[in-house]
Formats: sequence, C-alpha cells, structure tokens
Amino acid sequence: MPELPEVRAHAERLDAEYRGQVLSRFEPLSFSVLKTFDPSPDLAVGRALGAVTNRAKYLILGFDADPGQAPLSFVVHLMQGGRLRPDTSKARRPRGGMARWTFETGQRLLLTEPGTEHRAGVWMVAGDPLAAEPLASLGPDATTVDTGTMAELMAAHSMRLHGFLRRQSIVSGLGRRLANEVCHRARLSPFANTSRLKRDHVAAVVDAIARSVAEGYAFDAGLDAMSRSAQRPSRVHGRAGDECPECGDVVRSVEYRRYTVEYCPTCQTGGKVLADNTTSRFLK
Repeated sequence: MPELPEVRAHAERLDAEYRGQVLSRFEPLSFSVLKTFDPSPDLAVGRALGAVTNRAKYLILGFDADPGQAPLSFVVHLMQGGRLRPDTSKARRPRGGMARWTFETGQRLLLTEPGTEHRAGVWMVAGDPLAAEPLASLGPDATTVDTGTMAELMAAHSMRLHGFLRRQSIVSGLGRRLANEVCHRARLSPFANTSRLKRDHVAAVVDAIARSVAEGYAFDAGLDAMSRSAQRPSRVHGRAGDECPECGDVVRSVEYRRYTVEYCPTCQTGGKVLADNTTSRFLK
C-alpha cells in the first residue's frame, strides 16, 4: 500500500499537472467507490481544481469555492493497489476503473484498482476536509510528532511497536513497509512494548520515522509516476534471507496471514530470532 512519502510525492505531481483545471464531469465507475452521498459530486462541476494535497495516505483534490459557498474536496484512498493517474486510453469502461474526473481541457484523471476486492474509495466533503471523515479520525502525521508527544502517545497505547506505528488513529501515514524500516533504523524489536520504551528509544523512533519518510519521498519525487512496492528503498522490508546492510546478519521474518514483519536479530533483538508464528515468542 502506498504510504505517506509516496502519496505526498504523487500529490505534488498531480498538483503540478492539474491545478487550475475546471471539472466538467465526475464518474463513479464502480458502485462501491463513492463512500458518501451528500454533498453530490456534481456540485464540483464548473469549479477549478485549487490544489492536490495529501493527509497521511489520503489524496485530497480541493476545488475552489464559489462566492458564498463552501469549498468542495474529493478525498481519495488508494488502498493496496489503487492508482490515480492520467487517463490516456479514454476507454468508456477502462479495466480496473473505479472513478474518473474529466476536465474542460479534455484531460482526465482515472482511479484504478486491480483485482476484485475494490477497496479504494472516494469521499466528497464540503468545507474543511480535515474536519470530516475519513480524515478527522486520523492521528497526527507521523513526521509531525516530536519526542515528547511520541512518548505520551506510547505511554497511552501499550502495544507492540510495529502495530503502534501502523495504527492510523494514533499516528498516521506509516504502513507495513515503513514500520519495518523504522524499527530497524531505531534498532528496536518490532515487538517491543511501547509503554516500556525509554526516552532515548522514543527519540530513536522519531528520528527513524523522519529519515525513512525522507528517503522514500526523495525516491518517489524523482519518478514520473508512483513507484511500485518492490521498487521502494528498504533495508529489511521484503528482504528476508538477505544480509542486513548494517551488520551482515540474515534478515528474518515473522509471517502473519495479512502481512509480514521483517527484522535483523543482531540490530534489533539482541541476536534472538523470533518464532515464525502468530504468538511471536522467542526461539530458545
């Protein structure tokens, strides 16, 4: 799933190409894509795209307000494999098509998602999009949290570090890849309990978040389109069986049904190898 750095870089690309263009039509191509019924997306027709921004993993297409009216925004979540990109084929029913924005210039933006689950979504919001769902329930962007605030959040949410980093209601923008990368950079076990971390450990997590996101953003900002998961820079994520770039130990993994935790025993767990099962007990 695209995370904060990839979505931020993509928002900047879309903003540079589409800012100022006037919407002539919005088409939901899948019955499940539009998550709201009020306001109607038709209200945005005739308005200029003021900016494309992001909040955590969400893209925000903000349309300028008419005098006396509230601004309108399309909030888009790409989920696992969704993409929002120029529609060059202009097919009536594009493969994997979820939604389409057509502008008066004739240019189009197409939201696509492969497969059959179709979990990508679009929310139409009047007024401040940050104050409405789905954005209102997000925690602060992970890169904006300082050490003091992070320590408070960790003390208030006693749980495994890896899960904490992925919990969007606590800190937002990080997913499975960055959780693996942050734990490795901070030299902490992904299963360390957040309420037991010392101040210097918390500071290491904050620093690791900043560096991991900056690395991911720098990579994606240099591309013409959003990267694929396998392209993104990683030290341990997706590299089970490879050598750790820091110490040369073998990167290990703990497999779950929906995701995988990858880590380096030498760097993160004092040389101990975690059991590859859902109890995640240490091997003796």
